[in-house]
Amino acid sequence: MSDVKTSLSDLNERSRDIFRRLVETYLETGEPVGSRTLSKQLTPRLSAASVRNVMQDLEEMGLLDSPHVSAGRRPTHQGLRLFVDGMMEISGVSPEEKSTIDRGLGADAGTVEKMLDEAGAMLSGLANAASLVVAPTTDAPLKHIDFIALSDRQALVVLVMENGEVENRLIEAPSGLTPSAMQEAANYLNATLRGRSLAEAQRILSDQISARKRELGEIANRLVEVGAATWADTDGSAAIAPERLIVRGRANLLSDEELARDVERMRLLFEDLERKSDLAQLIDLTDEGDGVRVFIGAENKLFSLAGSSLVISPYMNSGGRVIGAIGVIGPTRMNYGRIVPIVDYTAKLVGRSFEPRRRD
Repeated sequence: MSDVKTSLSDLNERSRDIFRRLVETYLETGEPVGSRTLSKQLTPRLSAASVRNVMQDLEEMGLLDSPHVSAGRRPTHQGLRLFVDGMMEISGVSPEEKSTIDRGLGADAGTVEKMLDEAGAMLSGLANAASLVVAPTTDAPLKHIDFIALSDRQALVVLVMENGEVENRLIEAPSGLTPSAMQEAANYLNATLRGRSLAEAQRILSDQISARKRELGEIANRLVEVGAATWADTDGSAAIAPERLIVRGRANLLSDEELARDVERMRLLFEDLERKSDLAQLIDLTDEGDGVRVFIGAENKLFSLAGSSLVISPYMNSGGRVIGAIGVIGPTRMNYGRIVPIVDYTAKLVGRSFEPRRRD
């Protein structure tokens, strides 16, 4: 196998035709493709021997390999990359698929988290793969803050954002907490922070808590300090509602026989999908443009499953800022021409869900 990267210009018309038909047949069936199968598809028809010679040349270029000596050929990861970049025909999103996505992401989708969960579930089902959704951090202005006592030792901080999102954070209640102290703390925070983003709120509280300490009672002051700490990271930055990874459809990965046979690689992939530390890197994968990107096999450094592909797109808010990512991970033989437009359409629709809604 050649280590030199092959381009389309290195292939003559016959080689391109045979290579394209072989890849399309493999992606459809998941099985290595033989020369006899291809010879019947070609116009004008070539003998199986002639097709076999071309396939051998393609194998020497690193575009094909064979799982067994007597088996047909299948595309390598390098071959799939060449096909995706230069030969793949994008099918477009069918009316039925658009209708399914539109209904799931409609105005009655509920909370942002529920909407993103629905988007992941739909994408997983349509692609027959596992879906990945990186939910955004909350940067909407605060509308209202409240405290709810759950027990002598615990209380709930309820943050209502102006875009309708609600964040709940459990805190350790100060000793001697009373309803009047909770009301006093809530009144202070609402008067000080209403209309501010969480990052702004954190900076304001850092500056004002010490200076205005005497305005509050002792218990209310401690409640404000504990409550403020729930949306501060260890470095003091706003960290409430951190990026979250929503994974749906893991079982779809097990339906691919080739992947399912490698139990250890599947286990490693599932462990990767449970990790939260690589979410920023997942979004970084989309930084080179505002469209869908395809990572085949070892091109994707985030997941351990070398026999998988990642199709991912950023989604943006109304200001054009990337706030999250959505995509699918599945076998390398996935139907890229169909899945790429589905991911693209879903990402754009999710982004529009973050546009400000008109108020009556």
